[in-house]
Amino acid sequence: MPMETFSIGETARLTGVSEKQLRNWERSKYIPELDRITYGDVAYRRFDTEQVRLIKEIKRYLDEGYTLSASAKKARQK
Repeated sequence: MPMETFSIGETARLTGVSEKQLRNWERSKYIPELDRITYGDVAYRRFDTEQVRLIKEIKRYLDEGYTLSASAKKARQK
């Protein structure tokens, strides 16, 4: 059975983190490099349920006042 995945827009809505932030977090290695689905010349990011959970945890720690670096570290420890 295939795993459910989400587009960057869906993930932004589910987590409250903007698409721009999600791209930055991936580029800065706060979240793992994402799978991509390629259509023609365009590659679309796909987030799985575990990645969405991780992003929600990072956001929760950020909302509590932790830095992004500390938030990502704490979220990965769960």
